[in-house]
Amino acid sequence: MPKLRTVAVVAGTALLVRRAMRRRIRTSPLWPMPALEEPVSGRPRSRALRVLVAAREEVAEGVVQLRLEGHDLPGWEPGAHLDLVLPSGLVRQYSLCGDPEDDSSYTVATRLVPAGRGGSREVHEQIRAGMELEVRGPRNRFPLVEAESYVFVAGGIGITPVLPMLRALPDGAEWRLLYCGRDRASMPFLEDVEKLGRDRVTVVEGPADLDGFLADVPEGAAVYCCGPEGLMAAVEERFPRVRLERFAPRASGGDAFEVELRRSGRTLSVAADSTVLAAVREEFPNTLYSCEQGFCGTCQQRVLEGEVDHRDELLTDAERADSMLICVSRARGDRLVLDM
Repeated sequence: MPKLRTVAVVAGTALLVRRAMRRRIRTSPLWPMPALEEPVSGRPRSRALRVLVAAREEVAEGVVQLRLEGHDLPGWEPGAHLDLVLPSGLVRQYSLCGDPEDDSSYTVATRLVPAGRGGSREVHEQIRAGMELEVRGPRNRFPLVEAESYVFVAGGIGITPVLPMLRALPDGAEWRLLYCGRDRASMPFLEDVEKLGRDRVTVVEGPADLDGFLADVPEGAAVYCCGPEGLMAAVEERFPRVRLERFAPRASGGDAFEVELRRSGRTLSVAADSTVLAAVREEFPNTLYSCEQGFCGTCQQRVLEGEVDHRDELLTDAERADSMLICVSRARGDRLVLDM
């Protein structure tokens, strides 16, 4: 299930470089849908492609894997994710967990979250083999970088972006993984992970000893973590330089503030427990939005004045200099002015 960002970075290991040299990022003449996206603040969203659900399989308790087939699909690197447009129109982001060398299919997996926002339930209850879906991407804000060694922490479905990373590491690379979950039956791809290096994998059913696992991280190691927010926060507290892949945006709450819509001549109040998007849509119901999680970029708007508390998982540092995703980001102060 994934989480979510857009900068593709070619990893520095020799194996990844060879893979990148062999791979061309292409758009199929057979599968792409007509352009569905409109420019948002001058920045178009990712092109939509049409894919076939070739297979649907339960790979662990409460976890469904989908194999999505297309022709000559755009390539990707370990850590990348895909935007999946569900039949209802919801857009959800899932980490790619298949083979980056396969340009005919994408593989994603999602855990059912009964109390979630509906995306995982729709995947589990409505998507079947033989259906056609739209996807956008892939995009990567969780790239595998060149390092002297690697330390991975994955919780449950958080193994999905990590698995391709483990497969891509060159022979002789130093790495270890802490994989934790409720129990073994609920942990997807467990056998695949253990086959890659049983002596390097620590499997924990229940709470993990993060202090012990992270106590001796070598200097120069790259540390990656993906899983529930509580797990990622605990790892970040112990190792601030960790690279994180979130399934959901940071909490949207904060202080109340005002937003001036310069071109519209309106000034709106954003409550502490609400969002800029919600306030804007009360005045302008046709305002474009999609994921409401800071991943897809549909609601991006230009910022004319004020400091932004960026909480998205998409924009680059350059883009954040003068724009924001109004579904999750807030004012770092009492006022923002948007070019709306």
